[in-house]
Amino acid sequence: MTGNEHGGRLGEEFFTPGSSSFTEFLAAHRPELLSTRRVLPDGVRAAPHQVPHGTTVLALSFRDGVLIAGDRRATMGNLIAQRDLEKVHPADDHTAVAFAGTVGLALDMVKLYQVELAHFEKIEGVGMTLDGKARRLAGMIRQNLGQAMQGLAVVPLLVGYDPAGTEGERGRIFSFDIAGGLYEKAGFHAEGSGSPYAGGALKKLFRKGLDRREAALTALQALYDAADDDSATGGPDINRQIFPIVSVITGDGFERLPETETAALCREMVEQRRARPDGPNATP
Repeated sequence: MTGNEHGGRLGEEFFTPGSSSFTEFLAAHRPELLSTRRVLPDGVRAAPHQVPHGTTVLALSFRDGVLIAGDRRATMGNLIAQRDLEKVHPADDHTAVAFAGTVGLALDMVKLYQVELAHFEKIEGVGMTLDGKARRLAGMIRQNLGQAMQGLAVVPLLVGYDPAGTEGERGRIFSFDIAGGLYEKAGFHAEGSGSPYAGGALKKLFRKGLDRREAALTALQALYDAADDDSATGGPDINRQIFPIVSVITGDGFERLPETETAALCREMVEQRRARPDGPNATP
C-alpha cells in the first residue's frame, strides 16, 4: 500500500470515497493483509502445543477511572513459550485493550485496532465514542470466527474512560466472546485460562471507591491467585525482575504504571503472602 506499485504515486483506491473504517478499506483493496480473515485449509485444526497462547488478563474500575492488567506468560501446551509477553496495550488516549488467546493473531488485531481508531478520527474529524469503539472491536473479532473455530481464538478485554459517566463510575469494561458477542461488565472482569481464579479474587476484594494504589494491589492479588492455581498464568518473577503489566485510564488519559512502582507493589504483596498464603480477606 506504499504506492511503489504505481510508480511512486498513490493508487486510485486512496481517492475513492468509502467508509471511515480502515479494516473495510483493507478488505476491499488488500484483503490478504488482514490476518484475521485467513482460514486454515478444510479439516486442519491448530495444535494448542504448537501455537503460543496468552493467558490471564483482568480489569476493574476505581475511583478515578479504570485499571487493566495482565500476567506476562505465554504457553504452548505444557511449555512456557515466553515469560515477558505484553498483553496490555493502549488503543488510543482513553482506551486500552488486553488479550488472551493466540498471541500472533492477537498482536495483529491490537495493531489493526489502533490504526482503525486513528483512521476514523482522521476521516471524521472527531474521535469514536466508547460504545462505538466496543462495537468496532466486536466486528473485528467476528471476522476471526473461522480461525477461532479452528483453534486460533483471540479474546480481548476492552476498557475506557467515559467522561459522560457519573462521578466515580467513568471507567467502563467490555468483554467479548469468540463470535464477537459484546458484553459490558460492572466493576470488574477477567479473561483467559486463569480467569476463574482471578475473578474469584476480584469478587472477594473489589469494592467501589478504590484509589489507584488499592486498585493496583487488588489486580496483583487476583493475578497471584490465578498463577497459584493455573499453570499457564505467570506470577511475579522476582529473580528475573518480570512483573505483571498494570495500566490505568483516567481523565488524564492512558498511563502504564512504572516498572519500579509495580515491582514495589509485587514485593509488598509477596511479603504479605508469607504470613497469609491464601491472600487477604474480603473487606467488610
